[in-house]
Amino acid sequence: MPLIQLVLVLVVVGLILWVINRFIPMQSTIKSILNVVVVIVVIVWLLGVFGLIGDISTIRIGK
Repeated sequence: MPLIQLVLVLVVVGLILWVINRFIPMQSTIKSILNVVVVIVVIVWLLGVFGLIGDISTIRIGK
């Protein structure tokens, strides 16, 4: 993945999260949970992009 595409994805995700936090009214606890989930997903995605973890699509939950 080219570096410019990586930066663009991060900027778009950041802008979407900012718009949700700024303009959509919701409880602060729900906003905090949403922010934590988005950050964790982005970190796992980045680890997958840089090859520090295996293929994310092969992760299975349950049986």
